Amino acid sequence: MGHGIAQVSAMGDHTVTLRDIDSSLVSEGIEAIRSNLQGGVERGKLTEAEMASALDNIAGETELESAVRDTDLVVEAVPEDLELKKDVLTDAEAAADDDVTLATNTSSLSVTELASALERPQGLIGLHFFNPVHIMGLVEVIVGERTSDSTQALATEFVDSIGKTSVVVQDTPGFASSRLGVALGVEAIRMVEEGVGSPRDIDNAMELGYNHPMGPLELTDVIGLDVRLDILKYLRTELGERFKPPQLLKRKVRAGKVGKKSGEGFYVWEDGEPVGMSGEWGDR
Repeated sequence: MGHGIAQVSAMGDHTVTLRDIDSSLVSEGIEAIRSNLQGGVERGKLTEAEMASALDNIAGETELESAVRDTDLVVEAVPEDLELKKDVLTDAEAAADDDVTLATNTSSLSVTELASALERPQGLIGLHFFNPVHIMGLVEVIVGERTSDSTQALATEFVDSIGKTSVVVQDTPGFASSRLGVALGVEAIRMVEEGVGSPRDIDNAMELGYNHPMGPLELTDVIGLDVRLDILKYLRTELGERFKPPQLLKRKVRAGKVGKKSGEGFYVWEDGEPVGMSGEWGDR
């Protein structure tokens, strides 16, 4: 999600450095931003000048020290792995200025526990963006046990500056959005597993019956079945057996069918769009 966060930050007239571990990944991220912006121009959502201005605000970098130097806010968007996030945040803290605000884009991990690895735990806050970042209007702001008032204020001001709406929640397992979203998604997976209905019929029930913009199974494909599985494992440890991952989900992840990014999950994907259902539902 890093390139999406970089894009909306640049569109909010912030100077942005997009950093990854390899120059090819940085280039791919900037190209994805360019493609998103071009799509916005073609749909009349922004002008060519606005696109050019946003791209001018973005630089790419592979060296962490250069990326975080003289920054006000560093947002990490690495995978949902507690130790990986701790390593990235501690390295960023060591390389950045003493008064930098650090943010984690975690969707479920404890901000308080992540902060325990830092010299300045009061400077860390959760900024949970939603996918796709340039379209979704919400950012969940997660306040850790030791997050300072000034850190919270800077975070909410930043969210406002990029045209998003913030909801502020305390640091609890799954926060608000992930806990509710995963509960709906895991029940939908169980329903497919039990033969209650096809992925498309279950998704249509929520889209047309409850006015959801995207059904829970298609959304799982977009998020990534591997990401959803990791979140369920964590929530099961913290909150109990109601978050036990279904066998169907585990089988698909083992098979590499992790959703949109792999080309198949509950749906088959081509050019970023679902073109059919996977497996036994494929011909229906």
